[in-house]
Amino acid sequence: MSKMRFFALQELANRKPAEVTNPSNKLSDYYASHVFDRKKMQEYLPREAFNAVLNAVEKGTPISREMADLIANGMKSWAKSFNVTHYTHWFQPLTDGTAEKHDGFIEFGDDTEVIERFSGKLLIQQEPDASSFPNGGIRNTFEARGYTAWDVSSPAFIVDSTLCIPTVFISYTGDALDYKTPLLKALAAVDKAATDVCQLFDKNIARVYTNLGWEQEYFLVDSALFNARPDLCLTGRTLMGHSSAKDQQLEDHYFGSIPPRVTAFMKELELECHKLGIPVKTRHNEVAPNQFELAPIFENANIANDHNQLVMDLMKRIAQKHKFNVLFHEKPFSGINGSGKHCNWSLCTDNGINLFAPGKNPKGNMLFITFIVNVLMMVYKNQDLLRASISSASNCYRLGANEAPPAILSIFLGKHLANKLDELVEQVEQAGNTKMTPEEKTILKLGIGRIPEILLDNTDRNRTSPFAFTGNRFEFRAAGSSSNCAAAMIAINAAMAHQLNEFKAAVDKLIDAGVGRDEAIFRILKENILASKAIRFEGDGYSDEWKQEAARRGLTNICHVPEALMKYNDEQARKVLLGEKVFNENELASRVEVELEKYTMKVQIESRVLGDLAINHIVPTAITYQNRLLDNLRGMKEVFSEEEFNELSHDRKELIREISRRVTEIKRLVREMIEARKTANHLSSQEEKAFSYEENVRPYFEQIRDHVDHLELEVDDEIWPLPKYRELLFSK
Repeated sequence: MSKMRFFALQELANRKPAEVTNPSNKLSDYYASHVFDRKKMQEYLPREAFNAVLNAVEKGTPISREMADLIANGMKSWAKSFNVTHYTHWFQPLTDGTAEKHDGFIEFGDDTEVIERFSGKLLIQQEPDASSFPNGGIRNTFEARGYTAWDVSSPAFIVDSTLCIPTVFISYTGDALDYKTPLLKALAAVDKAATDVCQLFDKNIARVYTNLGWEQEYFLVDSALFNARPDLCLTGRTLMGHSSAKDQQLEDHYFGSIPPRVTAFMKELELECHKLGIPVKTRHNEVAPNQFELAPIFENANIANDHNQLVMDLMKRIAQKHKFNVLFHEKPFSGINGSGKHCNWSLCTDNGINLFAPGKNPKGNMLFITFIVNVLMMVYKNQDLLRASISSASNCYRLGANEAPPAILSIFLGKHLANKLDELVEQVEQAGNTKMTPEEKTILKLGIGRIPEILLDNTDRNRTSPFAFTGNRFEFRAAGSSSNCAAAMIAINAAMAHQLNEFKAAVDKLIDAGVGRDEAIFRILKENILASKAIRFEGDGYSDEWKQEAARRGLTNICHVPEALMKYNDEQARKVLLGEKVFNENELASRVEVELEKYTMKVQIESRVLGDLAINHIVPTAITYQNRLLDNLRGMKEVFSEEEFNELSHDRKELIREISRRVTEIKRLVREMIEARKTANHLSSQEEKAFSYEENVRPYFEQIRDHVDHLELEVDDEIWPLPKYRELLFSK
């Protein structure tokens, strides 16, 4: 194994940046060239088919079989201009990846001659085998039938020689087996609820759209070094490895010069993204060595999520061409920054108003304040649901560590906006329960009218806040880099819809009781500002003082993944997810089961890989080095007198004892870990297994790692089998 490490380092020394050629110096010449967008539809579809697609997207009008055939034929004609030979329904099962089954356009005609055909029936719906996808008990293994159905709102695209059609994935009984189906439901729920609230202020607002701008962090590791680390290959993270003498302590990597090989990778990635209509804009070095970030311009949340999943797949494939492997694991290296996927979330109306941006007049600012306050209440009431949505076996290593928010949910508003909310409470309280005078309403509206000038250049960013207001959006920083954005977006948008519905009902109740509309809104805003005050925090989220303060405020701090996931079953989460019809009972139960099983399986795999590496790679290497030391001692004994030998051999004897102690401890701990795993595997329910792996198996990881990492410092570097942190992090 040590030979593989040095072969990898030798291979790395000869790497050169790959050549990347742009098809044109003008981005607009090839941007979205591989997307069947509206421009292509107008060219390849008859007018009635084009209108059918627009009506389906904008009004939800069903597409007839006749129109589907016309659309499919036009889509095929466009795809054939790129020499496409296959098509696939592209979907997002509960595996944190995407799935696709490629079928050729080939069919037999009436006279048994081979023809190329793509019908509306094949475009709209297909029936892949669903037996091997996670389902959480929704269906038995022998019940293999599942359906994919075309998501008209997300345009088809071409990858290599395949036409990819974004779809939802459901079971034979109609239950969702994917991320897209509940995401679309959550987006529809928040659209309706937000529109209802907006119409308290402006009757012309007919729709509210959810926007998402994701920031994808990742590590790049040379493929030769990656292949020499079985733990990276099988788990996505290093299960052992002593820290490098130099890592990120000099803060010299962040925004530093991008290495040439990485630049070439980024260039090709951006080129392919732009062909697919993915508006990637920003690239830079992140804080940790060999860590980077990619970010696009924000888009509609459904399309943005599709694009993120597509980008992750592109990154893996393009990295291979440049002799890299991409690491999306949230904490691939101990002791340095992990990787997140910050989700920048906003709501915008169909007439162009960003509901999280201050308005141009008091009425616009009342709308802004209304939505800001409802976000506060949403996070306050649903902190456990939001945490559950980002909890995973990999993200738990990152939360609360370097450059990651803690497991405690809080909101950062900035002191100026926070002060305006407190002032609003004081002014409404001064009016009491009596009817507000025109003068009192004017004072309130004038104060609200000053918000834009107060916020201008006064909205700082709190990088320790999991849910931070950044001027015109909220940045949910707790999501992990390997996750599907939809998980967080489902929770946030469903919870926001539920909160807005409750707000609207409370305002309507006061109006029905004879209170004026503006006064009713002010009163409910005041109640919500006071009720949600505990969730607002402007300080250092990493500090121990905040943990103590959060506990005094009654905020939850759940660090164990199984416990966090079980919060999907809490009363509040059920009110949101079932009440807004994002999930039904079966779907919600299955989600929890799937997430618990994923957690268990990932910890189980890490345990097996760790045991194998420790016993079959590290222990033999340590014993080999120990035997060298023993041979050295025997040679010294032959050369030196007994007195000199005792004096000169003392340090070597201590090292031999140290290696023996650590080898013995490693073997003992691995045996105990295996027994704990066996016990967990015999438990009947997925919940019991997950908790047993969390409480009885995972604690062994750090104990075993500690002994291995000490051995790494003691054993001869020449025979150490695994690439070390200094090689993984500083090889360009």
